[in-house]
Amino acid sequence: MKITKVDNQTINLKNKVEVFFTRAIKNRNDKGFCITKDMMAVVMDKWSLFVIYNLAYFETLRFNELKKNIRGISSRMLSVTLKKLENHEIIKRKVYAEIPPKVEYTLTEFGVELAEKTVDLNDWFLDVYLKRVK
Repeated sequence: MKITKVDNQTINLKNKVEVFFTRAIKNRNDKGFCITKDMMAVVMDKWSLFVIYNLAYFETLRFNELKKNIRGISSRMLSVTLKKLENHEIIKRKVYAEIPPKVEYTLTEFGVELAEKTVDLNDWFLDVYLKRVK
């Protein structure tokens, strides 16, 4: 029996999924959940990608600059999102000893890598969507 290219792709995908699940099970967090699931939940909410992409593009922004760039986000939601991203070490918060306090946000190395990967994923989504619309 000859294996076709499609069969081979299916086998490769199944192998990748198996390797992923094996790694995920071995590396659960203290609550028994997959750490990837936890991180994806943080990144894939309504506002996080907007913050990440703004910081990837502009490198360093202050709170009001982010708020101005992200149409529709409230100050409270931006604050919650920034704290969540900082807690997961996706962004860094730098506070200057000034009055009034000056705070700047930048991506961590992990945040930069995350931005690169998610923008690739979003490009793929956009390509698939645009092909369907035509």
